[in-house]
Amino acid sequence: MELTLREEDAANWVYRGEGAVNLVLAYNGSNPSFVGKVMRIRKAPKNSKHGLKSNITVTAHELLLWKDVNELVSSSEKDIIDQLYVEHVMMPLLGSKYVDAGVHVLVSRKFLESIEKIVISQRPVWRVDAAQIDKQCDFGLLMSDHSVFPHDSQGSKPCISVEIKPKWGFLPQSKFVSEGNAIKTRVTRFEMHQALKLHQGTISELSQYNPLDLFSGSKERIRKAIKDLFITPQNNFRVFLNGVLILGGLGGGTRKTDSHMAEAFEERLKSVIEADKGHCTENLFTLVAETMHKSRVLDQLLEVQKLDNFDIEGAIHAYYNVISQPCMACRELNEEQAKRYKSFHSASLDESLRIVKNYLIAATAKDCSLMICFRQRTKEDSSSIYNNIYLESTKQTFDFKVYFIDLDLKRLNKMEEYYELDKKIVSCYEQSMNMDHQERNEVINKMDQEVTNVQGTS
Repeated sequence: MELTLREEDAANWVYRGEGAVNLVLAYNGSNPSFVGKVMRIRKAPKNSKHGLKSNITVTAHELLLWKDVNELVSSSEKDIIDQLYVEHVMMPLLGSKYVDAGVHVLVSRKFLESIEKIVISQRPVWRVDAAQIDKQCDFGLLMSDHSVFPHDSQGSKPCISVEIKPKWGFLPQSKFVSEGNAIKTRVTRFEMHQALKLHQGTISELSQYNPLDLFSGSKERIRKAIKDLFITPQNNFRVFLNGVLILGGLGGGTRKTDSHMAEAFEERLKSVIEADKGHCTENLFTLVAETMHKSRVLDQLLEVQKLDNFDIEGAIHAYYNVISQPCMACRELNEEQAKRYKSFHSASLDESLRIVKNYLIAATAKDCSLMICFRQRTKEDSSSIYNNIYLESTKQTFDFKVYFIDLDLKRLNKMEEYYELDKKIVSCYEQSMNMDHQERNEVINKMDQEVTNVQGTS
């Protein structure tokens, strides 16, 4: 942390996007320490008087939870817990070649204040209303910009990168999913959550994307998933050309890709994909699908997601064991229902810790993003250090690199929120399904009545 970014440095950082917890900036200056880098800076909810500082502190229960990760619990710099978590927990699970833990850089309060003024007009209004830059946090997380290739002997060839938020790649089969919530074992979490988001107004239409397609290992189904994400990007799909966003929203919640957007996107792809007019986009879908199929990059992510083998309906009971409090989840159940979860409350503390820790690691894997970056390889580039993929339809060979990003630590105190959200998602989805059935029945009844009227007058 030798470098400190000050007020005068703010002009060299531009808004790249944001999630619920962090805002991402890209560097466009000439300092070699930052060229080709992005930086994540922490946000604070606007309803918080003290920013997120208190949430950064590792609690006694979390120290117990992560006791087998020495670097994480022994660090005197508790502010860097997220970076240590990526380096010592997620990187070994997902593979060092796919994970960039980043390094910390000091930032002054004046720098953060200047950044806030610069980016506020570019941030989605709903993001601005929810959170601001946390000016109590005196560091940013610096990492390579994985939407571009680093400058090397091949120069600055055009590159295209696709950022995907895969979401849950499996249906829970835990025996601890209650009978009343059995819909979770048949319908993807993504589809059910879409209904809640539509109800809440955070999206304007439902996405047809199915994460099971993306994780299927089938090139055809992966391609379908990519196309569905393209049609309705929301905050799950973004495309960059030479590090500049050309599709998707900087802060999520974007509208459906209409014909004008699709035409403009097609035009931008011509500098990378050598296809006939109107076929660049389709070839990009194929390129991404072929790469994901060849690299099997999602296989390991799915394994990490499946560390959640009890579902939140089981893990919440282990959570109350960990924090040594009466189980609030059991209070909602009758005596017969509570028997299903009795084994959790008779389990050892170590077993409860293992269940909760695995659930939180899986939660990170369910919410991370994947960045795949491409640039054309020529015959002169035979010494390239990158893996490559051949696109038969255009007779082009592409270098590619793949990284997981947004591998944030999920805090222990989120467990109760996850439990409540799960109930809300299932309830809203079932209500929407009942409403759909009711609407269909009303249409059928109306048609039957019209037929009866016609028959009566004939």
